[in-house]
Amino acid sequence: MMRGSLAELEAVLAVSSQGGFRAAARELGMSSSSLSQQIAALETRMGVRLFNRSTRSVVLSAAGEQFVASVGPALEAIRSAVEHVDEHRAEATGTLRINTSVGATRMILTPLILDYMRRNPQMSVEIVTEGALVDVNAKGFDAGVRIREAVPPDMVVVPIGDSIRPAIVGSSDYFRRHGKPQVPADLEDHMCIRARMASGTIYRWEFERRGESFALDVPGKLVLDDSDLMLRAACDGAGLAYLNEWQVGDDVAAGRLEQVLSDWTPPYPGLCLYYPGRRNIPAKLRRFIDLIKELRAKGTT
Repeated sequence: MMRGSLAELEAVLAVSSQGGFRAAARELGMSSSSLSQQIAALETRMGVRLFNRSTRSVVLSAAGEQFVASVGPALEAIRSAVEHVDEHRAEATGTLRINTSVGATRMILTPLILDYMRRNPQMSVEIVTEGALVDVNAKGFDAGVRIREAVPPDMVVVPIGDSIRPAIVGSSDYFRRHGKPQVPADLEDHMCIRARMASGTIYRWEFERRGESFALDVPGKLVLDDSDLMLRAACDGAGLAYLNEWQVGDDVAAGRLEQVLSDWTPPYPGLCLYYPGRRNIPAKLRRFIDLIKELRAKGTT
């Protein structure tokens, strides 16, 4: 067949399954204009229109329906063959690039990233930490790691660990001087360490109990944009901090911090790996996904 035909067939099937060029382009990791040009070139060479296009929809023509019905199973068989051959490679090579946050990196570095590198000695791993969410596909990353609620809806998601539980903490010295809040409304009389998000907004502390959920813009004169600094400030008695239990566990166990309002801070879905919905996942990423699933089954992530 003509050069590039497999990529063109993948393009036709992607547009057919996604119902449009934009969604199909995201799936294939290319621009909408490039995808449209690729299919137009195939239609020109074949001398038949595969899609009927309008400003509101893209649907298969009669010829396109017949084409997809014939080509789809064959192309699926080719994908399967390629994937099975790839599985027999002795070692994964190259660089796995992951975009995530500083906090998430601390959670996954030892149990996941370093284990992955030990198992795949020919692999390099590049972790880029950013507070703001980025388009991992457009920025050249293989995948991202974020809490589930922050992941874009068009991504494939692989859960990494258990749920995460918020923790409101303060030092024993602080509580001796100011007392402990019994309900969220009591925070109006306390000094809170406020968090500035990557977007520039101030984080509103979130609460939920018995079906009631709300967020508070808590008072406080100290504003920080790093959770480690918030933890240090709380240990030094500067005020109350809204962090996560995994961050404060050692300090709570050692008595440097005490947790309050725990019945108002239920857990939420934890970290997950996410990546564009490509049909052929690179071996380096597939091995990382397999490790996540293995460690999750063992309860070690």
